[in-house]
Amino acid sequence: MPGKICVVGSINMDLVVRAPRFPRPGATVLGGVFETYPGGKGANQAVAASRMGAQVTLVGCLGGDDEGSRMRGVLAADGLDIHHVRTCPEARTGVAVITVVPGGENTIVVAPGANAALSPADVDAAAGAIQAANMLLLQGEITSEANQSAIEVARRAEVPVLLNAGPAENVSPDLLAGVGLLVVNRGEAATLLGLTEEVPATGLARRLAGLGPESVVVTLGEEGALYFDGTDLVTMEAFPVDPVDATGAGDAFVGALAVLRVEGARVRDALRAACAAGALATRIVGANPSLPPREQVEKLLAGSRS
Repeated sequence: MPGKICVVGSINMDLVVRAPRFPRPGATVLGGVFETYPGGKGANQAVAASRMGAQVTLVGCLGGDDEGSRMRGVLAADGLDIHHVRTCPEARTGVAVITVVPGGENTIVVAPGANAALSPADVDAAAGAIQAANMLLLQGEITSEANQSAIEVARRAEVPVLLNAGPAENVSPDLLAGVGLLVVNRGEAATLLGLTEEVPATGLARRLAGLGPESVVVTLGEEGALYFDGTDLVTMEAFPVDPVDATGAGDAFVGALAVLRVEGARVRDALRAACAAGALATRIVGANPSLPPREQVEKLLAGSRS
């Protein structure tokens, strides 16, 4: 039977422009193609987990605009349970403005819109979905109050919590004590720890573990990822790809990691599958279109063993 995952998080429309380089402060760069894609960390991770085979419920807020209607249709088409996605008639759907340069690197600015309206009351209304899940997924694109409420519901029901602390500036350190698995990249780790100096990835993981989460994963881009649970340290190499757009790669990683752990996979196997999913996501432009189905992840895993 497929694992059940509940995601409480953001839903955005991504506005993506490709450019030859990032502009310097005060400068204008003439970009290329402009496109829109479904996005938002919550929605992306929900879709990623669904495409990996989980039964997924999404809790979030959309605006009462055309973008909100489009997102609702996209999410339903991917098989998500969206009964707990509320429409806020007075709000705009969240928007992410994304610039992508050759090689796939990007910059992202998010206007939260309706995501900021996701409240503890919305979480309480969805408590049954959280309690019935095998894992709760959270991110930093909603308020700390909503995240804290979701963690409290999960804790009472003994549901494990995975927190992807991005953007880290919006994640209260108080949340970390209730988290089973914290997933961050290098920059997010440094922000959570208040670091200005460069620290090796193993040091970041060890310091983060001291803040309360039961285990920590630090993603390292083309260097792979590492896991630390206070005792065991597991490292995993990245899968070599020619990246086109890194948008959504982290969400593909998180979705795959959550599904494999819910299924009872060993940490090393779950980390390897997550790295494969993240690598595959960099090969396609746009977050939602790039999130790979399970058969693609398994094909890459099988090919790397041969």
